[in-house]
Amino acid sequence: MRITAAGVALMALTAVVLRRPEPLILLTYGFVARAAAGARISPLALLSTRVITPRLALSPRLVPGPPKRFAQTLGATVSALTLISYYALGWHIAAFALAGVMVALATLESTLGFCLGCVIHAWLVRRRLISAVECVECADISLFARAGQ
Repeated sequence: MRITAAGVALMALTAVVLRRPEPLILLTYGFVARAAAGARISPLALLSTRVITPRLALSPRLVPGPPKRFAQTLGATVSALTLISYYALGWHIAAFALAGVMVALATLESTLGFCLGCVIHAWLVRRRLISAVECVECADISLFARAGQ
């Protein structure tokens, strides 16, 4: 189980069920923080990696950094779009629909280890649309499939 992804799913679900945008603000900050600096300044990631995971009987499953950073950037973009939709455009239904997509994708990652952002990253690397210089494993999508097993 990927704890940070479970936290994202729970926060986005809370926003959708309660029809409240405040959890989306926290989600956006967390995604931006993880995309910019990794887990160091993300409250959810710190809670996951320093408090919850060490207390579980599960061993952490490490994955290459560049695909995760790419996925976090996609999450930051989508969560920022939820805030823009809600606050700037007044499109509340659209904001909560995007939050629903985040619930679905974060649930897939937390339960099955399937990270759509990582798959997209691998696809872009294989087509040489982005560089894989920093990460040889990034072009091998089979690693992400095995991570969920």
